Amino acid sequence: MNSGGLRASALSLGLLLSGLPALGASPDAAGKANELLPVASYVAVPRFSQPSLSPDGQRLAVLAPLKGKRNLMVIDLKTRAGTALTGMSDFDVVSFQWVGSERLVFSLGRLNAPTGPESGDGGGLFTVKRDGTGFRKLHPTFREQYGRGNFQFRYMNFLATAPGSEDEVLVASNFRTSKANDIYRVNLESGQKKLLTFDQPGIVEQWILDQQGLPRVAVLADKEDDPQQFPGARVMIRAGMDAPWKQVARFEPGSPERWSVLAFAENNEDLIVSTRRGRDTVGMYRYLVAEGRFGETIAEHPRYDLKSGLRYDPKTRKVVGLSFADEQHQVAYFDENYARLQAGFEALFPGKAVSFQTTEGTRNLVTVWSDRAVPTFYIHDAEKKTLEEALRSREDVEEKHLVQMRPFLLKTRDGLEIPSYYFLPANYQPGQRLPTVLHVHGGPMMRADKWGALNSFGVTEAQLLASRGYAVILPNFRVTPELGEKIYKAGYGELGRKMSDDHEDAVRWAVAQGFADQQRVCISGASYGGYASLWATIRSADLFKCAVAGAVVSDLKLQLTSNATDFSGSKSGVAYWKRLIGVKDDNWQVAQEVSPALHAARSKVPLMIYAGADDRRTPLEQTKAMVNALTEAGRPPEIVMIKPEEGHGYGKQENWVDLYTTMLKFLDKHIGSGPTAAAAPAPQQAPAQ
Repeated sequence: MNSGGLRASALSLGLLLSGLPALGASPDAAGKANELLPVASYVAVPRFSQPSLSPDGQRLAVLAPLKGKRNLMVIDLKTRAGTALTGMSDFDVVSFQWVGSERLVFSLGRLNAPTGPESGDGGGLFTVKRDGTGFRKLHPTFREQYGRGNFQFRYMNFLATAPGSEDEVLVASNFRTSKANDIYRVNLESGQKKLLTFDQPGIVEQWILDQQGLPRVAVLADKEDDPQQFPGARVMIRAGMDAPWKQVARFEPGSPERWSVLAFAENNEDLIVSTRRGRDTVGMYRYLVAEGRFGETIAEHPRYDLKSGLRYDPKTRKVVGLSFADEQHQVAYFDENYARLQAGFEALFPGKAVSFQTTEGTRNLVTVWSDRAVPTFYIHDAEKKTLEEALRSREDVEEKHLVQMRPFLLKTRDGLEIPSYYFLPANYQPGQRLPTVLHVHGGPMMRADKWGALNSFGVTEAQLLASRGYAVILPNFRVTPELGEKIYKAGYGELGRKMSDDHEDAVRWAVAQGFADQQRVCISGASYGGYASLWATIRSADLFKCAVAGAVVSDLKLQLTSNATDFSGSKSGVAYWKRLIGVKDDNWQVAQEVSPALHAARSKVPLMIYAGADDRRTPLEQTKAMVNALTEAGRPPEIVMIKPEEGHGYGKQENWVDLYTTMLKFLDKHIGSGPTAAAAPAPQQAPAQ
């Protein structure tokens, strides 16, 4: 394949699916370009997502909305007929893989929760044939296990198609013991499992498969559920399935020299690992196993950690490239043929991100997107040198409906520089002061929002609010991962303290930039963002005029000790949160000092609070504690929204629409949606006589 031939080819924009509505705007819609999209268009489940070509290139599997959830369907590219393979109404299909060209395996979760698929609820592993027959449950969800009274949860995670077979897969599971991982070869027709790792070298946390699909590297924990921040670990390797295990490295608890194994290098002997090597950010390096030392640098970035994103050739299983998210989205290929193909696609779509999937045939799947363009999926035929638009992820969201995600460096009062984003309405004029919303992401130890169109909770909220005339700041803050060790570690012991300083500093930056009206700023967020919003009504009442808080934590001690919380039984999970809050031993004073429900009498800001009645990550008792405390203090929340049969984030589109319709009215009441007129130029003084 050569990029020159691809560049010269014409784009064919015909749909591959007959019977579907046109993907572009209708003639009527085109004549109403200035009309606002309804709230439902922003929060709707994408029409198509996560497409994947079958290995033979003949069929396209996608996730599509059905019964209010994302379900799995397969489209025959020759007949253009689509077949729904699942009909989930309570879970989303969150991940799936082709196993050969006849079968797929998939797992379940809840994709639109504020902090991602809800742990302790979904999971499981299932298989189905491409025509919808042959369904088999290989392993139940966590919810089903919990309903059976099982409290030692077992998991089964897909790893790869088994070498030399299209009817078997390799999975990781803790069937033998909850303390360690095993690898099994599972037959999809019968469900039978064959243990491949009988001779475990210790408490295995992770297996690394080589290019033949053999588990030849084992990463061991020194002890189960170690509460330390960086527990000890060992890396073991073997030359073959029957060869003895040899120790490659051992790391003491908290060791700054620790590295993680990502994959085997191209010679199937050396390793590709991620580590800091004295740097602030994590990079990728070659580790020479025989010599016990690092080799060449594979990839580094001055501001962002590179811990994942390796790309593999589907035939050889060799690493051929790397994709990563910095301010936008980057792809770098080590393989010359892949690099040439990537360059050809990028030339066709300047200013947009491009990703592609190869197959065993002549067809490739090409995905194109940006911050203002929803993902569009194309079929590239290398033999015919054509590129046809197959599917568009959303039907009614056009570039004119979205605004630019603008990167900026949040410079905190103690000297950190934290990559973040902000959004301005499309009709913004320099000098105007806008009502502004600071949206605080959940986690908090997650990088929740990355460059792209409507691809996260924060980005979706920001684009919706920007369409209604609001400026929106989407800050990262200390303890946000993937942004270097200094930013991450600066958050420990600072929840409700310097982390809240960062939120305030983001607002003051926006005011200094000239677009935020300091008299009209609101804070919003869910999960940790909900906590931050509650705490801001007490700590930062001079800065924020209102707050919207979802899936909240209001009493930190209760959150870590209540049986209603889904992670309170995890020693390491509770220890991690204690470190983040600053709690030592069982002295809870530091947590009580920053628990909003214990300081409700000091709250001075109008509050809208929302929750799911069945939330187990931040249980409803947290919302009730805050509402009761505010009511007793004579400062009840202005709006309380509790949706039944919802968890950590709403799953039903009608609930999202109700949430944002109510939120827009709340914001309009307290900070308005229109700009303050641009300041007139200062009058010139007469020159001194």
